[in-house]
Amino acid sequence: MNSKRLTIPNIKGHELQAYLELSVDQKPQYYAIFAHCFTCTSNLSAVKHISRALTAHGFGVLRFDFTGLGRSEGAFAESHFSANVDDLIAVNDYITKHYEAPGLLVGHSLGGAAVIVAASRLDNIKAVVTIGAPSRVSHVTHLFSHGIDEIKQKGEVEVDIGGRPFKINEEFISDFGKIDLPEITKNLRKPLLIMHAPFDKTVGINNAQELYHNAHHPKSFVSLDTADHLLSKSKDSTYVGHMIGAWVDRYFEAHDNAVLDVDGEQLVGYLNLMEDNFMTSIQTKKHTFIADEPESVGGDDFGPSPYDFLSAGLAACTAMTLKMYAQRKKWDLQEVYVYITYSKKHSDDLMLDLDEPKRMDHLQKRLKFIGDLNDTQKVKLKEIASKCPVHRTLLSETIIETKVID
Repeated sequence: MNSKRLTIPNIKGHELQAYLELSVDQKPQYYAIFAHCFTCTSNLSAVKHISRALTAHGFGVLRFDFTGLGRSEGAFAESHFSANVDDLIAVNDYITKHYEAPGLLVGHSLGGAAVIVAASRLDNIKAVVTIGAPSRVSHVTHLFSHGIDEIKQKGEVEVDIGGRPFKINEEFISDFGKIDLPEITKNLRKPLLIMHAPFDKTVGINNAQELYHNAHHPKSFVSLDTADHLLSKSKDSTYVGHMIGAWVDRYFEAHDNAVLDVDGEQLVGYLNLMEDNFMTSIQTKKHTFIADEPESVGGDDFGPSPYDFLSAGLAACTAMTLKMYAQRKKWDLQEVYVYITYSKKHSDDLMLDLDEPKRMDHLQKRLKFIGDLNDTQKVKLKEIASKCPVHRTLLSETIIETKVID
């Protein structure tokens, strides 16, 4: 995932800190905007993981800090709900002017409420996703209710929200009661995905129920099982990102990936050493997927390992080759299973008579055939399995040319 740092002016002239997360080729098919939770920032790990997952589905994702939060300018007291919506619209206008009109809004917690309202005002938004969102904007006022009486006396006070001090004023408080979110949701009439953890202790699951009840189809709900409100476990936030990518696919026209134009390459791999352990985004013309290492060697296990992909290529090629051969022969091969095991073995264990014994790469291929086949046919299929193109490539003398490009 590639990240570009941006500053975007809002309606009051404050500079909003933003990051545009791009796919491997830096040429996304679509754009999305992510709205973070109340008092959070765009650097929350869940925001990064979800954005990263969405880039694998062809999206460029703009995550930003609302006014007065993170590295964005302005005071927190200016970051009331209406201001959050205004910030979203300002970011939408910026992306539309400098890149392409975004089609997806994703919001976490109160950010989820904000994207519903913003989407109701933006014609270019095709779909909306909420994650742990309240069904009523006033839900968050309990976080600073202890300071409301004092505000009426002093005009502005400092309150503790989630262990951090924030200054709020009367406008900040009153604004949260101005929005009728259920009614706006009822009139939204855009595809809506509601994601919520059933045991969310911050925003109860009844909020998801009310949002879903008020929304019109097409609407969907995904339960986040045991996840907490902030999606603090990386496996939960990564799951959310990929679920969004799969869900929203039906609402966007498919395009080929614009892979980097370097001597007609067919595949691109990208690893951000600053943000990722070993997770690598891989992109072909039509597909994007993730490679990683298991946690036992320092990875996050977000995807198959490089040797898993090597084995997978051999297994897929073998199965396809066997199908084509059996069909041509009109044999009753109904299903085929190809089991590949990669390991390092010593030449002595492989009964190889070498002048210099050594450890070697070893791929074991086991075949299981389903169908009405006699022994002669099975022997022939075993022979054909060793003639698939990937099998031959692995056994051939292969030249790998490496270049450094700008």
